[in-house]
Amino acid sequence: MKYDYIIVGSGFGGSVSALRLSQKGYKVLVVEKGKWFKANDFPKTNWNFRKWLWMPGLRFFGIMKLSVFRHIAVISGTGVGGGSLVYANTLPTPKSAFFKSGSWSDLNDWENELKPYYKEALRMLGATKNPKLFDGDLGLKKMSEDLGIADRFDATRVAVFFGTPNKTQKDPYFNGEGPERSGCNFCGACMTGCRYNAKNTLDKNYLYLAQKNGAEILAENEVYDVKPINVADGSEGYEVYIKNSTKFFKKHQKIKVKGVVFSGGVLGTVKLLLKLKLSSLPNLSDKLGEDIRSNNETLVSVSGLDKDKNYSKGIAIGSILNTDDNSHLEICRYGEGSNAWKLVHLPYVTGSNVISRLFKIVAKFLKNPIDYFKIYFVNGWAKNTVVLLFMQTLDSTLKFKRNVFGQMTSTVSTGLAPTPFIPESKALVKAYRKAINGVSTSFALETLAGIPSTAHILGGAVMGKDPATGVIDKDNNVFGYQNMLVIDGAMISANPGVNPSLSITAIAERAMDQIPNKST
Repeated sequence: MKYDYIIVGSGFGGSVSALRLSQKGYKVLVVEKGKWFKANDFPKTNWNFRKWLWMPGLRFFGIMKLSVFRHIAVISGTGVGGGSLVYANTLPTPKSAFFKSGSWSDLNDWENELKPYYKEALRMLGATKNPKLFDGDLGLKKMSEDLGIADRFDATRVAVFFGTPNKTQKDPYFNGEGPERSGCNFCGACMTGCRYNAKNTLDKNYLYLAQKNGAEILAENEVYDVKPINVADGSEGYEVYIKNSTKFFKKHQKIKVKGVVFSGGVLGTVKLLLKLKLSSLPNLSDKLGEDIRSNNETLVSVSGLDKDKNYSKGIAIGSILNTDDNSHLEICRYGEGSNAWKLVHLPYVTGSNVISRLFKIVAKFLKNPIDYFKIYFVNGWAKNTVVLLFMQTLDSTLKFKRNVFGQMTSTVSTGLAPTPFIPESKALVKAYRKAINGVSTSFALETLAGIPSTAHILGGAVMGKDPATGVIDKDNNVFGYQNMLVIDGAMISANPGVNPSLSITAIAERAMDQIPNKST
């Protein structure tokens, strides 16, 4: 066999797996359906849909994908480096409740078990505290003071190289073994792709070092089938079927390997495994697709009306406010000129049914026509707008399954259905709007259909003590198959209530630590 392991996807779990397996002596191939992006390849603004959005049907092969289900709209990343290309760099550690709830809670003392792996993840991702606050962050600080919780406001810990703005220097992280880096200039464009080589995306740490160790990366290709060789449990290896993902004429290939690591994120891994459970991998647990979590998020935009402010300056998420024991709020921004989101935003309203919300939308337009005219036609949306990212640790779950057309659909599994109209979120939007003299809008799907958005979809292949309670064991091994692992957001088995990238990285580090070195 030419390769020992094929890794399906190059996000946080896949990148960690690529480096650590290659260090253990294994020959590794990473298969990524998205493109390779260098700094100059990223769009200058999100008006460049071809480079920003992943919509293959329209020949758009960018870094951000929007997937809409009945109960949730999901933003995810595509490209070599996965979600790190489009995420907001933020690396918080979850509170204790995360480690003590969900299907994994009885499998280990996770909070203590994972401490060294969180430490290593922070080192590898170049985590540091945001050194500079700008108008959007100062608005959140003022809001915290207005609410009497100023002690709960803080700058974020982020995966960004600050250095000297725009100055290139030798690798600052890996004793010269990594690539050159340039200091952040606080342009705010992290989520459309960093054009200045300051964002610590995975192609600048884990994947870069993995390649130096001999790992290979096959971009613009996707895995569509995995079949055990000879023995049903895969103990003699697998045949992995791959096809091109960006060409009209698909080139197919078959590669034999010892093991497979699924790291395509929830939307990639769960969708593929649901398909394979009906054909090549029938022994997969019936829990597959269950315990999907949205992090109980809401995304609401607030546009300031004061002309002397510039809310696009800073890093994508520069500050955080822990509003109570279960919730927190972050300020998200786009770089100046990235105004495309305004095309799908409507006045922010809440209500129990779509008719009442439609009346409220019309009423807001009629009551404040000048303010909304400025937002949509005069002021630059990104320059004047922040997105309030609200998250909760309170738990509810969805279930993903395949319909007759082979597409994933969602149903409510436990708890209440996700909603964009969380009372705590509504109160915080009102408080922030007052703090910056602003007007609030939200994604049209939230306002019209009541479907909330999330950038942090999790679960679907969670940990359990056996196939009746999970899809994978505590070491990320897939029940029913040998040398097969799930290492990405699908493995997250409880609600972290914070940006999950650091936790995915830490759990991936632990999973790789359980795999022995390749025998010679």
